[in-house]
Amino acid sequence: MIKLQQDAEGFIRMKRHFPAGTPVTITFADGASEEFTGRQLNAAYDAALAEYRALNHLDAKGFSRAPKKKTDSGNTIEFVPVHPGMGS
Repeated sequence: MIKLQQDAEGFIRMKRHFPAGTPVTITFADGASEEFTGRQLNAAYDAALAEYRALNHLDAKGFSRAPKKKTDSGNTIEFVPVHPGMGS
């Protein structure tokens, strides 16, 4: 079982996918806790990554199609927004 803590801004730290069948308990900022499956959090991670890429004009693989210039790849996210009841 994996235990995570929501920060004050409503996010959890999630750098990668969790195994689909693994139970993950999130303790929310208000003190409530809820259990999710890795599959549910992976879907939230994928949605957050897609939103990040869309807002930064990146393609589905995270590459910019703009003219090349030296920048940080910025192809990853680390924080995923969560809220009670999102697994329902």
